[in-house]
Amino acid sequence: MRLAILGDIHGNYPALEAVLAVIDAEGVDAIACVGDVVGYAAQPKECLQVIRERARCVVAGNHDYGTVGLMDLEYFNSDARDAVEWTKSQLSQEDMDYLAQLPLTAEFEGFLIVHSTPYLPQQFSYIQTIYDAELAFAELVQQVAFVGHSHVPVTFINTEALDYFQVTSFEVSADRKMIVNVGSVGQPRDLDPRAAFAILDTEARECVIHRVDYDIEAAALAILDAGLPRMNAYRLVRGR
Repeated sequence: MRLAILGDIHGNYPALEAVLAVIDAEGVDAIACVGDVVGYAAQPKECLQVIRERARCVVAGNHDYGTVGLMDLEYFNSDARDAVEWTKSQLSQEDMDYLAQLPLTAEFEGFLIVHSTPYLPQQFSYIQTIYDAELAFAELVQQVAFVGHSHVPVTFINTEALDYFQVTSFEVSADRKMIVNVGSVGQPRDLDPRAAFAILDTEARECVIHRVDYDIEAAALAILDAGLPRMNAYRLVRGR
């Protein structure tokens, strides 16, 4: 089976369209989303509709929960908070109800799907250091977890000396636990502005991080036209 795992779409519909075109061309069997469908960019409703139609498994991100009042907005910086408040005005009650019922974690084809970390996922902490990864591995029951949240594609592996790497193609270990951050569709932060997502071949045990060009200018202009913070558009161009 070939699985696509994507997330941190953040209302960036041009990026999501480009990613789905690659997914369709690759003959993927199913899609999972690690959360944050909304926030930052200008087309949350369109992104939410597509994810509801296409993704078999979806978990909540902090922007999803913030939009429906399940997370204190004091957690967010001012640009993110402004985008969350704006997003609320764009969504229907049905959209809001959908976001509110999303779980924090889910098991999908034997893998854990979570936005932030298996360690206290309701706190939406980041996995950015070896210590963060150690806490996450201590709570991870499944062999592999797919996460997002930091917007940076990186993989942690629980060897005798816990390690991490950033490569575009790698084998999913059969005997060591792994945590795979699939990067961000809608607002990458690794200095590569192309949309990021993963495709996992469960039989070959190969995971590939794909980078996809999309119309960044269109997404940025939509942000500005909507009156959202200019920094949200600037970050798309810079990839950080």
